Amino acid sequence: MTSRSTSTIRIATRKSPLALWQAEAIRDALLALHAELAVELLPMSTRGDKILDAPLAKIGGKGLFVKELEAALLEGRADIAVHSTKDVPMHLPEGLHLGIICQREDPHDALVLPSQSETADARAIQSINDLPQGAVIGTSSLRRQCQLQQLRPDLQFRSLRGNVNTRLTKLDSGEFDAIVLAAAGLRRLGFADRISVLIAPDQLLPAVGQGALSIELRSDNKASQALLQPLHDPHTAACVLAERAMNTRLNGGCQVPIAGFARLSGFENGSLEAASNGSLSLEGRVGAIDGSRLLIERETVDLASLAQTGEKTPAYIAIATQLGETIAERLLGRGAQALLDEVYANQ
Repeated sequence: MTSRSTSTIRIATRKSPLALWQAEAIRDALLALHAELAVELLPMSTRGDKILDAPLAKIGGKGLFVKELEAALLEGRADIAVHSTKDVPMHLPEGLHLGIICQREDPHDALVLPSQSETADARAIQSINDLPQGAVIGTSSLRRQCQLQQLRPDLQFRSLRGNVNTRLTKLDSGEFDAIVLAAAGLRRLGFADRISVLIAPDQLLPAVGQGALSIELRSDNKASQALLQPLHDPHTAACVLAERAMNTRLNGGCQVPIAGFARLSGFENGSLEAASNGSLSLEGRVGAIDGSRLLIERETVDLASLAQTGEKTPAYIAIATQLGETIAERLLGRGAQALLDEVYANQ
């Protein structure tokens, strides 16, 4: 399918408050770049939004939140779709690609306590270690559960679904002692004051792509790609590419106990030019849901040679991809597949 006129850009988005915030943020950024452009939002309900009484892992994972949006792209009803990158499946339909990765915001997970817990005991909770014995934690993420269970085997976990507002309401009504949410989502919706503790990555490694928005579009839609290009952040893209390459090699989806977080150092201002000590590091984790095992692998690669040789994006992509695959191979060599197979067998 060829691209239509770009005088109007139609953005496919879910109807949840967070998804609408994300789509509106991209709309506003586009209008700031191209004042003559018309931008329309096409809100839609996905299957994942409609099924709220079952864990995601048992109904098909987070891919259920994007299928309807992708169908709109392929059928020409929408030009782009805006996603939280951590929710995007590793394999996209033929003809679609993640053309834009926006600058990553806060990648941390956040511990959220009930709003009424302003007691001295609650204020004393500065980390996961300070939660009371046997505390009940709400989360729908196997990644969070396996890592937190490793830290605190005494914690109890209960499934928590719904949008951010719904989850906070359930917490405040007394269903949980605490819940864990992505800090970026809380900040985007104006709930930064609900963040009780930002959990350090060494305790709870983020999900692949966490904190970054991405834009999916048809591979042949060159005109929209050009309009969106100023929103692309090459630093974040390199990190996300390494993380997703690791997850792809592990055959992991969005709803498995896999974590991956890459960091770029020695670079400035979004340029692909590397400083003399420029490097890309990646940490990957695969765990058993009960916390009995947690496999961790780390690696750092030097990128300074890119500046010295004048090589641009293709070499950058190859290095990031290779790093992700290397971490995945090491995890597989230590038994990651058996841990993942156990999860799949119970879904």
